[in-house]
Amino acid sequence: MASPKDGLVQGFGTGEMNTMKTTLFALCCLCGTAALGQSIGGSVGTASMSSTIQMTSHQQRAEQTPMALEQSLFDHSGYFIVEGERPLWEVQPLSPKVPLGDIARALRKEHETAKKADFVRND
Repeated sequence: MASPKDGLVQGFGTGEMNTMKTTLFALCCLCGTAALGQSIGGSVGTASMSSTIQMTSHQQRAEQTPMALEQSLFDHSGYFIVEGERPLWEVQPLSPKVPLGDIARALRKEHETAKKADFVRND
């Protein structure tokens, strides 16, 4: 096994380690340059295109006005009820409900009749 003094670190040769360090350094420089370019370029490049924010003023104040005419919400509705129509709960049959005790008894009986192992190994 190589020691750290030999320049080898767990499977990486000297050349592989230098390549990895160089690649990591280049990546850090690239990311740093991009971040610096965004922060400086964003403020310098858009200074000529910037505009001030103007808040609109509303000179009109709240005042009392008469209420609008009544409008029906059902004028354009496609839903209507015909005489003799029955709700679904009256027509649809209820699903049968089996008591929990009956389910437990059936499972116990099924477990008793299930095929058992012929050989049991205990270590």
